[in-house]
Amino acid sequence: MPGKYDEMWDRLGLDLSAHEGLLTVLGKFYGDIYLSQQNRLKGMEYLDFVLSEVHGLRIQELQAAKKNGKKVVGTFCVFVPEELIWAAEGIAVGLCAGAEIGREEAEQVLPRNTCSLIKSFFGFKMARLCPFIESSDLIVGETTCDGKKKAYEIFADLVPEMYIMEIPQRKEKIDRDLWKSEILRFKDKLEEITGRAISTKSLGKAIKMVNERRRALQRLNKLRRANPVPISGRDVLLINQISFYDDPVRFTENINKLCDELEERISRGEGIVPQKTKRIVLSGCPMAVPNWKLPYVIESSGAVIVGEESCIGERNTRDLVDEGSKDLPEMLDNMVDRYMNIDCACFTPNKERLEHIVSLAKDAKADGVIHYALQFCHPYTIEAYKVKKALEKENIPVLKIETDYSMEDIEQLKTRVEAFVEMLSK
Repeated sequence: MPGKYDEMWDRLGLDLSAHEGLLTVLGKFYGDIYLSQQNRLKGMEYLDFVLSEVHGLRIQELQAAKKNGKKVVGTFCVFVPEELIWAAEGIAVGLCAGAEIGREEAEQVLPRNTCSLIKSFFGFKMARLCPFIESSDLIVGETTCDGKKKAYEIFADLVPEMYIMEIPQRKEKIDRDLWKSEILRFKDKLEEITGRAISTKSLGKAIKMVNERRRALQRLNKLRRANPVPISGRDVLLINQISFYDDPVRFTENINKLCDELEERISRGEGIVPQKTKRIVLSGCPMAVPNWKLPYVIESSGAVIVGEESCIGERNTRDLVDEGSKDLPEMLDNMVDRYMNIDCACFTPNKERLEHIVSLAKDAKADGVIHYALQFCHPYTIEAYKVKKALEKENIPVLKIETDYSMEDIEQLKTRVEAFVEMLSK
């Protein structure tokens, strides 16, 4: 891909030399972690292609849409109701970054002890390496943590337009009222920047489209729980990550084809690991592309991942928006309810998340749970204590891990994970 899109990247103001170097490194990293796997599904070839063109063909599609008058809206969180973006004839894309890129530039404006995710999207912007950020007409942040909330104040100086959604911290009636007002305010903002009114028809169409993608991912998550496990956790993580970038209709069609292939594999009793391989649920912070370090460590340590409790996993796909509404106000109310069901660690109390982790571990017949948190991510690092207690109460073994995007601790992580997997085998 380096060289093929130079003119487009140059128009976007990217550092061409550094960007091409990044893609070369990413390609090798991807090959080592993904393409080296044995007995992968044929349907994964589509995901390999999308990832290989994530900064190329997909950006070209976005630029073509912009020329035709569409607006690109970049988001950092699953709380942002993308149905409204599509209903306003915009295009929603995820912006979270999962690599230690531009760290020195980011630390010029951010404290060193800031979580890797925040430093990463700052680094990509300041080092001029992210065409998704440069393609966005509006960037939407949210108040899920103090780090992001304050970082967005600085980020607003680096991008054309920044918009912040206030996320409630509790789930009482007054909090629902606040969240409804935020959704209505966001609707008005989208109509303003796109020049398109959101109607009953356009929102209904958008709700169904996004729900269909969620249904395809729900189907995938159900099928992956078979024994023997028919698809690696790494591949499912990749699928979920790409769902934030790819065209939703095209993505849904290809994931359903992959699920058809999975069903055939399951009917033949085929798996990608032996039947007695230890089954792990990965819980905690989201993992943006190309944050594949811990899943690779787990699946190269004698275990297989059978579920993710995170914003990249089932937290994002578990609930649908009710499609039975006949008018716009009722549709908006249903969206309010669906998004208030998200059990992010920003909420207090957060009993629902503890219940969902235990339920997922049982449904997936997991032998243990690994709780993952980024260093300096206070909501997840602190809530890990209650997660551990809830799992131990149900006699489900758990390992707590804190790490960042660097590769410096990979051997230490491997030692700890291998010891955990060995303990599960006794």
